[in-house]
Amino acid sequence: MPRKGVHKPKPAVGDLRDPDSLYYYLLRFLAWLADHHYSAHTIEGRDFYLRAFIAWCDTRGLTRPHDITKPILESYQRYLFLRRKKNGEPLTIHSQHTHLVPVRAWFKWLAKQNHILYNPAADIELPRLGHRLPRYVLSQAEAETVLAVPDVTTTTGLRDRAIMETLYSTGMRRSELLHLKRYDVDTERGTVMIREGKGRKDRLIPIGERALAWIDKYKADVRPELATGMDDDTLFLTHLGEAFAPIRLTQMVREYIDAAKIGKRGSCHLFRHTMATLMLENGADIRYIQAMLGHAKLDTTQIYTQVSIRMLKTIHTATHPGKPIRPRGMTGDAALDAALAGEGLPATDTAAELDELLATLDAEVHEENEGETP
Repeated sequence: MPRKGVHKPKPAVGDLRDPDSLYYYLLRFLAWLADHHYSAHTIEGRDFYLRAFIAWCDTRGLTRPHDITKPILESYQRYLFLRRKKNGEPLTIHSQHTHLVPVRAWFKWLAKQNHILYNPAADIELPRLGHRLPRYVLSQAEAETVLAVPDVTTTTGLRDRAIMETLYSTGMRRSELLHLKRYDVDTERGTVMIREGKGRKDRLIPIGERALAWIDKYKADVRPELATGMDDDTLFLTHLGEAFAPIRLTQMVREYIDAAKIGKRGSCHLFRHTMATLMLENGADIRYIQAMLGHAKLDTTQIYTQVSIRMLKTIHTATHPGKPIRPRGMTGDAALDAALAGEGLPATDTAAELDELLATLDAEVHEENEGETP
């Protein structure tokens, strides 16, 4: 993956002689995304899947955007449905969905920029994703088993324990952890600032006392050894004093999960799923979980603004299994029950919200993997 927003050039595809070919409009689209501050991950993913689409079009003599009609896009959908991988298996629904989303976004942009008269992808229906949790979610005991694997008497072991404790306590995305700075963690208030998470939105979320203790120990005993003269305040550093590459962090966490011998597979996102699942099982209202995960929609931001960080901290302390004690300041069961029930938040369809929450978590796994092996 390119680092720090740099888009890595790739070989051309399609008709290179025609300046109005699909390929050259792809380059314009990618430049527009970069100019509008889309993440390198998003640009990389759209580049890969649109190149696959252009290659498919090229074999059928379709070279320009105006050659593409709704029936042609439906034909591409059928191609993805019937396509077989090298092992003979069909593409999963998620993979088909992932191939089509960039195509739909591209043609929406082409129409909006007046490069084509109408958007042929406007009415294309994407494959319906199953609203379910992934195959593996850790129980509290399994999570503790994984967290106990690193040898904390070593420099890297202590660092790795602090990383996994952070993932487990906060449920933050892999990319969000990679970009944490030392000053983003507030030990006194028990919070962590996620800067420019998905959608370029900041959010302040709680973090448990145990995770904070491991971070503090890492910062005191390990980070000074890892930091170099080019220190940019990135919180978690490799043995070379650099920020982790996404795939390296994925490999590291996966190795610990495998070493735990719990019969389950996964990596960074497994802790995100686990945090959300265990807090829900312990009684946290779905809307607090959405605030923690950064799932608030633009049309429901008023819900998030009514979730104060103090209340979110209370709910986290009460329901996260990393520290199952009654939070300070809660004087009785009625107060805690009111918080767990989401008192003061607008009434919502909880079943629909739960369905959406699980679907979003499930889809995020595929988005994360897309950036690793495009």
